Amino acid sequence: MKAFQVKEHAHPSKISVSDIPIPKPRTNKGEVLLDVHAAGLNFFDILQAQGRYQTQPPLPFVLGAEVAGTISKSASIPDDCPYQPGDRVAGYAQGAYAEHVIVNWRNLLPIPDELSFEEAATIPLTPTTSYVALVDRARAKAGEWVLIHAGAGGVGLAACQIAKVLGCKVIATASSPSKRKICQDYGKADEVVDYTQKDWQKEVMRITGGKGVNVVFDPVGMIIPSLKCVAWNARLVVVGFAAGSIEKIPANLLLLKQASVMGVYWGGTAVKDPSSVFRVSQEVLSLLSEGKIKAIIYDKPYIGLDKVSEGLRDIESRKTWGKAVVTINKAQKAKL
Repeated sequence: MKAFQVKEHAHPSKISVSDIPIPKPRTNKGEVLLDVHAAGLNFFDILQAQGRYQTQPPLPFVLGAEVAGTISKSASIPDDCPYQPGDRVAGYAQGAYAEHVIVNWRNLLPIPDELSFEEAATIPLTPTTSYVALVDRARAKAGEWVLIHAGAGGVGLAACQIAKVLGCKVIATASSPSKRKICQDYGKADEVVDYTQKDWQKEVMRITGGKGVNVVFDPVGMIIPSLKCVAWNARLVVVGFAAGSIEKIPANLLLLKQASVMGVYWGGTAVKDPSSVFRVSQEVLSLLSEGKIKAIIYDKPYIGLDKVSEGLRDIESRKTWGKAVVTINKAQKAKL
């Protein structure tokens, strides 16, 4: 089978598609073979390919983690597995950038008929991360102001939508007029702010009537500057470090606003608390199925495994908005 295999740590642009054997599942471990139709592209894939991510599979490994496809017709099904060959499923699986991948069936969810494979490939890591950050960690409540950085990105747009479902008022930040419009058009943000301008925090304070925001959702690395525009008892959630640097937060700034800073590591949750992963995934799937939130997919199509590098380069250069997805089986048409 063809796969985007990392043989030596390198930037994805220096990795080519390889021919490798189809992996064999161990049914006694609850594994099934999946025919991959679509996979989500993520910034952390770039780091993992270079050996710079917090979790690193041993070399060689196939890159990718978010997958949507069908249970292979040649798959052996574990006795306790509820899925059958041909079932449409999505989930978390190391090695998603391949024609086939081994997945533990407990990490899978059925894909509703109304969702395409491309839409389903966005579910395992993106809206789930946003949901955990806002619902489980920050416990955002109706009427509160929520500041969402990088609002036009995959987790950002998901966070905007989830915050609106919770009844919150959303301020989304983005670096360009086009991305700020995306925050409003797709994320339904109430207000948008250019976080590249000097003293952008003053605009946030103006919008909130001088009170500041109650919750900060940060996938960029902007906790310290955000502390200038938070309310008393604010909750700030660290989701990632897309800007490339890890902040060292002065404790006195937290004391002055009686603020709390917490982290979300969805990949770690899958190991430490798998039951929570299943619960959150089901809740996010319900929101999607009911139309309360939507999978916002970047409108540039990436067709075929040889487009993985291009997609990841576009993410790295900040060309993308929403969620970038690679279609691996061209025969399956998206319902977008």
